[in-house]
Amino acid sequence: MQNAIGFLKALKSNNNKEWFEKNKANYLASKEEFEVLIDKLIKGIGKFDKKISPQLKARDCTFRIYKDVRFSKDKTPYKTNMGASMNPGGKKSPVAGYYFHLEPGASFLAGGMYMPEPEMLSAIRQEIDYNPDTLLKIMKSASFKKYFKGLDEIDKLKTAPKGYAKDHVHLGLLQHKHFIVSHPISDKQLLDKKMDTFVLSGFQAMLPFLEFLRQATAI
Repeated sequence: MQNAIGFLKALKSNNNKEWFEKNKANYLASKEEFEVLIDKLIKGIGKFDKKISPQLKARDCTFRIYKDVRFSKDKTPYKTNMGASMNPGGKKSPVAGYYFHLEPGASFLAGGMYMPEPEMLSAIRQEIDYNPDTLLKIMKSASFKKYFKGLDEIDKLKTAPKGYAKDHVHLGLLQHKHFIVSHPISDKQLLDKKMDTFVLSGFQAMLPFLEFLRQATAI
């Protein structure tokens, strides 16, 4: 990951089209380095999660570095990270899956469902309401807690979602709009020869959580 880390650090200080075009060869080499890692992760995930097809490729999972700035106050043209969503069906699939984020000083592994469609969000909350013990058991397991402290607190509701009591025993879970877990990865870990093994162990630890989401959404 040395090339990709170096390129992204330089891009953060030179986020403009002129610099990017002059350093296009470095970008392409960094992109290839990242995709090699993602292909390795896809292959590793497929050994314990049979929903991840061996036909899935990095190009099906990686996100473009070019930003859509039409509705953003930040008009810098490029992302200063590389990301890949390794879901059954690729990055556009709604199925709960895995995510790897490469950003100097802010890298992480993650998984779950980000911004699920309203009907899927409703189905997840219903499953938590009807069958909370399954999810609680997963989140209390030693393998899960080794990597994850709980669900990420992103855009969490401040009150009860519609249809649920404000004193619901599992209100804290029901208030989530995204069902994501994550674990940070240091720059030192990124350069470790066993980094992919570490990431895959984290992904395997989250598999029961993903299966809960997949069952809840029936996909």
